[in-house]
Amino acid sequence: MIVWLIAACEIGFWVLLALGLAVRYLLRWRRTSVVLLLCEPVLELVLFVVTAIDLRNGAEPGWEHGLAALYIGYTVAFGHYTIRWLDGHAAHRLGGGPPPPRPPRYGRARARHEAKLWLRAVFGGAVALALLQCAVWYVGDSGDVSSLRSFQWTAVRVVGVHGLIALSYTVWPRRAPAGAGRDDEGGPGKDRTASISRSSG
Repeated sequence: MIVWLIAACEIGFWVLLALGLAVRYLLRWRRTSVVLLLCEPVLELVLFVVTAIDLRNGAEPGWEHGLAALYIGYTVAFGHYTIRWLDGHAAHRLGGGPPPPRPPRYGRARARHEAKLWLRAVFGGAVALALLQCAVWYVGDSGDVSSLRSFQWTAVRVVGVHGLIALSYTVWPRRAPAGAGRDDEGGPGKDRTASISRSSG
């Protein structure tokens, strides 16, 4: 049941996001869109409550409970970031706004961008570890918690690998090709400046 609920939460996330952006930029119902987008955290809350009830009812801790903790940690850390990123694209394509800024691709700007993403991963991993530890304490000596411990190490490994990838952009920064504008490094490029000038003109 937990696995199906995780799938339902993932589908529900994208459905609510699509509906929220559609009513905001196609129907111009901003308040309705805010309500729909605020329903996103409810999905994680439902998953958390159902998982806790499942363990309380005597379910043997398994990989599905660990997966639920990792999913909640990921959505807490990256859910708002994903919504904001897609909102910028929807505002441009559906609302007639300027194109959203692209993430930097080269140099120190790209390294800072990757470091910020890694910090989000650290936060998500910390949430998952805390939830799993609470589950371990809750189960106590009455059940086998080896799967929960295993997922704790999985969370640590994921954050560690992400950190090494982010660090590589600092140790071996990507260099912009010859003739690339500042836009390639996260600065205001010519194309964006021209589009802003056209929109203001």
